[in-house]
Amino acid sequence: QVQLVESGGGLVQAGGSLRLSCTASGRTFSINAMGWFRQAPGKEREFVATISWSGGITTYADSVKGRFIISRDNAKNTVYLQMNSLKPEDTAVYYCTADRQSTRTIMAGRGNFWGQGTQVTVSS
Repeated sequence: QVQLVESGGGLVQAGGSLRLSCTASGRTFSINAMGWFRQAPGKEREFVATISWSGGITTYADSVKGRFIISRDNAKNTVYLQMNSLKPEDTAVYYCTADRQSTRTIMAGRGNFWGQGTQVTVSS
């Protein structure tokens, strides 16, 4: 099993920045990809970004492309989400996810492991 713990959420004004972190523990050698999803009140969970664990290949949702950056530190078993130029519509609970197979599985929302989420609130 793999456990994921997110941190870094909070309240920020529109135009500001936040950096989320997600640290994996347990059988981390089995991870091939990690990523982030978010869920706003009354909406379905949506894909935000993903990164492959070995090659660092990244993919972003169109809604965050050019504003968010996903990165990883393999030595620390941690993935980051740098969020810049935040908008009120970015307000959501952000979830970290990890998968044994691929970024494609992450993007489909079928990651093997999920964190408990961290709240991000962007005020206008």
